[in-house]
Amino acid sequence: MCKSTNDDEIDILFSNFCLRSLAKENLTKMSKLQSEALREAITQITTDAKEKKRNFTETIELQIGLKNYDPQKDKRFSGTVKLPHIPRPKLKVCMLGDAQHVEEAQKIGLEYMDVEGLKKLNKNKKLVKKLAKKHQAFLASESVIKQIPRLLGPGLNKAGKFPTLVTHQESLEAKVNETKATVKFQLKKVLCMGVAVGNCNMEEKQIFQNVQMSVNFLVSLLKKNWQNVRCLYLKTTMGKPVRIF
Repeated sequence: MCKSTNDDEIDILFSNFCLRSLAKENLTKMSKLQSEALREAITQITTDAKEKKRNFTETIELQIGLKNYDPQKDKRFSGTVKLPHIPRPKLKVCMLGDAQHVEEAQKIGLEYMDVEGLKKLNKNKKLVKKLAKKHQAFLASESVIKQIPRLLGPGLNKAGKFPTLVTHQESLEAKVNETKATVKFQLKKVLCMGVAVGNCNMEEKQIFQNVQMSVNFLVSLLKKNWQNVRCLYLKTTMGKPVRIF
């Protein structure tokens, strides 16, 4: 049976309505964070940091307070997102590599351990814990990553630092930079968390882009999106927190 012209018009009108509703819903999700207020907050914290110059580069942290969540009953979310700009260029990354990756790590000045070095730890919990504490992230060759549980036990996994796989088809340097640009949001036992989203040597525009992406990604992880966000603050290492939501 052929459709009438009226039926076609109704279909088009309904499709347009659905698209407008979806766009409006997305806009509502995104527009809770006011761009102007965010820019002012970034200017404030970076200006304060410049006035009280430290002997190190201060990290800028996004501090998050959640609401309407029960960590005991609700599913605890976890997710990672790669930011446009590296927030912590001095993040300590260690390569657990085969011979080829160890050679590449030496060339770019990256800390590394080979299989023999891992074997020497002898699954000693204290030594594995010390290794996990020394580095903030780990990369591993394909042949090595399979041996991690046998060589080190569950120590790195418990610390939330199980290595990321690196293949020989990838650039090790690019993978290191990707690791440094990646931040993790994970709900644990409390309704607050903090992630590094920048540093005081970055341009304000770069900080703005990182914060926007971080917040939008966080909101996408929450079961009720913005309704689960109680407050958001930006804070430099030594500075006062500034509320952005």
